[in-house]
Amino acid sequence: MKKLRVLVIDDSAYNRKTLTELLQANSEIEVVGRAYDGEEGLKLVASLKPDLITLDIEMPRMDGFTFLRILMHQMPTPVIVISSHSRKEEVFQALELGALDFVAKPSHHIAPDLKELGEELISKVLAIRGLRALPGQAAPAKNRHAPKEPMVKGGEVDRVVCIGASTGGPPALESIFKSLPSFASTAFLVAQHMPEKFTRAFADRLNRMVDLDVHEAEGGTRITAGNVYVAPGGSHMVVAKGTHGPVLHIVPTEDEDRYTPSIDRLLESAAEHYHQSLLAILLTGMGSDGSVGIEVVRRLGGRTLAESEETAVVFGMPKEAIATGCVDEVLALSLIIERIQEFAAARRP
Repeated sequence: MKKLRVLVIDDSAYNRKTLTELLQANSEIEVVGRAYDGEEGLKLVASLKPDLITLDIEMPRMDGFTFLRILMHQMPTPVIVISSHSRKEEVFQALELGALDFVAKPSHHIAPDLKELGEELISKVLAIRGLRALPGQAAPAKNRHAPKEPMVKGGEVDRVVCIGASTGGPPALESIFKSLPSFASTAFLVAQHMPEKFTRAFADRLNRMVDLDVHEAEGGTRITAGNVYVAPGGSHMVVAKGTHGPVLHIVPTEDEDRYTPSIDRLLESAAEHYHQSLLAILLTGMGSDGSVGIEVVRRLGGRTLAESEETAVVFGMPKEAIATGCVDEVLALSLIIERIQEFAAARRP
């Protein structure tokens, strides 16, 4: 099999060397070039034509944002951002500009013995073999099916929409929630594969952009209408029985957990409480998380959707869910938005 050719862009010589060593520890990856900043990076992209780029955001002369704007306009190429925890907000700006995904490092410098970082980086680099399209903004769906009832946040929930996403998910989720009003009787639960400390920044960013109230979920929170609850990174979010209705529990991860936050756990627990009042959606992402949960949702009377190959950045998760035979519809992102509007505007089944 042909090796994946990677260009590393980072202003730290130490980081460039360490990233190269981490990547080339895998026999399927070859680092074909290293650049000090975005300006040098653009020249190397033009001459080397790499399959993928790892990118630092904070660099001299030309930073990562300017690099991404020029790259995606002139030479669209998959990009994985390498970011420290202290620069969370910048990660989501980079994803909006077209970066495929990101890997978190604990500080500005990368320790050479960070086995976990190496494994995550390699898995995300290899995921581009299943890449269908570079991340893009879906055309917002018109709110033709928005409910005519008053938009009252914090009320009783008649319907729940659960959304699972991984690679390519943040821009897709942003497109969805920007297109939705604050429904009076619908709540939204989101499991986006993302490291700890980044999900709160992601929820806060969404909250500034959309009509719905978006929160990083906390344990014991009662699920109410007009709200979006984002599963915290590094944990699992599940629906549990509360004194006055369903509440959210935050469950610690275990060593054997493959995906965090788990989409399967969220869907299974939500299906147990909401049955036919649940709409479950699997968006872009690598791996198979969500396919077991989709089966449970369908068995307990809920409705199921999967993003189509046409718009999914990585078709892995939707493809695995479709293979179960339990997906009601396979749709482009813009049509998924329309289905959410229709579902949220309908009366309790």
